[in-house]
Amino acid sequence: MRGILYFSATGNSLYIAQRLRGRSGGDIRHIPSYDGTGEEFDEIIIVSPVYSFGLPVHVYDLIPRLTKQRPVWIVLNYGGMLGGADGFTYRHCKAHEVDIRGVYSVKMPENYTLVFSVPKFYERATLKAAPKAIDKIASKIEAGIACTPDLKKSSGTAYMKNRPTWHLIVNDFSVSTDCVRCGKCVKLCPMNNISILDGALVFSDRCVICLGCYHRCPQKAIRYKNKKKSDRYLNPDIQESDIGKDL
Repeated sequence: MRGILYFSATGNSLYIAQRLRGRSGGDIRHIPSYDGTGEEFDEIIIVSPVYSFGLPVHVYDLIPRLTKQRPVWIVLNYGGMLGGADGFTYRHCKAHEVDIRGVYSVKMPENYTLVFSVPKFYERATLKAAPKAIDKIASKIEAGIACTPDLKKSSGTAYMKNRPTWHLIVNDFSVSTDCVRCGKCVKLCPMNNISILDGALVFSDRCVICLGCYHRCPQKAIRYKNKKKSDRYLNPDIQESDIGKDL
């Protein structure tokens, strides 16, 4: 059985995971709630977004505990620039003796849109091109074709510098009067970083900048630097209720 382990806040990685499963089957597991080592699978595919030219905390922390006895493939998705994240990921796997067979990447719509907006025509074009790119990757994995990324662009300097400050982003979050205390953000946060205290939304210091709360608030009540931006992103080809689930 193939294990497809994913991390997703707005649906891009989940979409890829589901499409990969549609090609050759497998169990889909959500990384933040997965405490295994992958030993129960014959092979492992990790689907992850790129954060700061590196990996989300949950994915980065998963790799060292993976079994050394199973082949691992990684599919990264990025919105702006890949920035050597594939090489960084490959090095991270090698450093922990993971049997990494390949690191592939596919462009998906950008969701780190706190201070800018992605033109809708560009978002639509990216989504339209994604299935073909994902299927091409799936074919290579199915054929066992190894993929070693360019390691010359994989220093990880920016990632290691920026990651310790990710949690500070909550200092620039505010909650408008549109908030109805529905608790959705509390439930979906992969770090249990949000709570409702005395009727107010409270952010703790464990944020990993997934932006799930920002994009998926039904009232668009969570703001960055108090900017009243109306546009949010959610992959249109998945069921939002499936994000964060094992499927």
